[in-house]
Order: sequence, then structure tokens, then C-alpha cells
Amino acid sequence: MFPSECPRFAKPIRRAAMLFAASLALTCGSAGASYREEIPLSVPMTPGLEADPDLSYADLVDLALPANVVLKAEIRKAVRLKPEEAPGLPAGRARFYIEARTSALLIGPDLGESTRFLADVPLDARGKPPKRGKAPVLVLARTVPERPGELQLVAPDAMLPLTPAREATLRAILTETAQSDTPPAITALREALHVSGNLAGEGETQLFLGTATGAPVSISVLRRPGQPATWGVSFTEIVDSAARPPLPATLAWYRLACGLPRRMPERANISATLADRRIAAEDYAQVLADLGPCLRKRATP
Repeated sequence: MFPSECPRFAKPIRRAAMLFAASLALTCGSAGASYREEIPLSVPMTPGLEADPDLSYADLVDLALPANVVLKAEIRKAVRLKPEEAPGLPAGRARFYIEARTSALLIGPDLGESTRFLADVPLDARGKPPKRGKAPVLVLARTVPERPGELQLVAPDAMLPLTPAREATLRAILTETAQSDTPPAITALREALHVSGNLAGEGETQLFLGTATGAPVSISVLRRPGQPATWGVSFTEIVDSAARPPLPATLAWYRLACGLPRRMPERANISATLADRRIAAEDYAQVLADLGPCLRKRATP
């Protein structure tokens, strides 16, 4: 059980938990100011990150992007809220008011030694929460304006059991998101154009992508006679035929694998001939196949 489920802890903080739950929405739209600190990177940012059996790389990026606070903490007290105190609670979960001691701040402002937040915790087949005890957790959250020490999780399930692999992956993600040239979110495939070359089997397909920031992103697919098609992505205004595909477990991979439509919109294919339009569609399908699926494991409420 959680530390505060012990009867001697529950009563002293029940009132605080009820007040906190009443005043703080679990996932609000107000993010507040963003803070990013330099993170000493001790693991590779590209392939080789240990697989997480419960969360995919895309799951962790989904949680990390909206967070302006990511920290490691130990749960000191927890009070399970009654159903009437937890509106919108998904089936199979319990909502807890949690007081935790910060053990390490990965990004964010100085929060002091302790923090408070609400978290939805999955229940087992008997309707019981996991026996975490004082096991360390990762918290991905936003600060609450004018409420020092209070946090809002970026998602109801954004308190995660801490594992070395999970921390390593998160540190790699946060290091990338702190860079000035972070790849933007992909919103659309705007145009696809294939131009055949002079030789049979020769040609190039250009894919121009829409982004949330308006920044240019393009993919070039090259075909040469007797060779497999090759492709690369450019996150600049220069359409670079020497570009390469993004490495797995990077933010560039996430943006493409999770942002590109699974099928080419017909209106986006502006190739001149029917044959060229067919090749452009084939090249786009090859890009998707090489990227692989945007796997997500979270049972999001």
C-alpha cells in the first residue's frame, strides 16, 4: 500500500487532500512558464536505450513535451480520494492526493524539498492500488501559478515508477527538447511530387510537410537504377538529397512516425503523370515502413 494508507497517516491529511482536490483540476490547460535546465547526459540519445516493458518511447515523449517540471521523488504521504471527490475518474483507477519528497529535479524551477499533486493509480484485480511503499517515482507535471509546491500532472497517469531505463530515456528526450533546433510537430503532408530521371528506374520524390510552427520540413526519396530507394529528412529550408533517415528513439523519429498520416492524401500528390503519382505513393509508403509504427502502450483515460 502507499505510505499514507496506514490509518495513523490518513486522518491528519484527509482535510488537506480534499481542499487540494477541490481547488486543483487534475489536468488543466494552463501550463505556466516553461523552465529548462541543462541535463548532464550519461546515456546515448539514439539506439541502444533499454526497452521499457510498460511504456514506449512515444509514450514518454507524449508525457515529456507538455511538462515544465520533471523530477524524481519519494512518496511520503498519500490519501485515496472518495469517488465523489474524484470527478472524471476512469474505471479501474483510484485518485490519490500525494505528498512527495523531491530527490532530483531533471527540469524545472526550484520547488524545494517537498511537493504535492493528484495522481490516478491503476488498481489490481481486487481493486487495490499497487504496493509502492516509498519506492521512487518519476513525476511529469506543470507548475501551478502562485501556489508554490503544488503541481499538476500533465496527464492523470504521469506519475511513473522509476526504473533506470525509464530515467535514461527521459533524460535523452529532455536533452533533445531543450535544443534550439528541436524538430517541430508534423501536422500534414502538404505536397508530394515525383520527377522521373533520364534513365529507367531513376527519379526523385519530394515530400513537403506541414508543421505546427510553420518551420520547413521535407523528405527526399531517391531512386537509382538497380538499387533500393533511399530517403532522408531535412528540418531546414534546404531540400537536401544527402539527408538521412532519423535514428530510432530520437525526437525526429517521433515527429515523423507519430505525425505523418498513415496514407498519402490524394490531393497532396501533385506529380504530373499517373505513373509518377503511383511512384510518389509507393515512396511515401516506403518511408512509413522504414520508420515503423508509432507504438503506444499507455491506457490513456
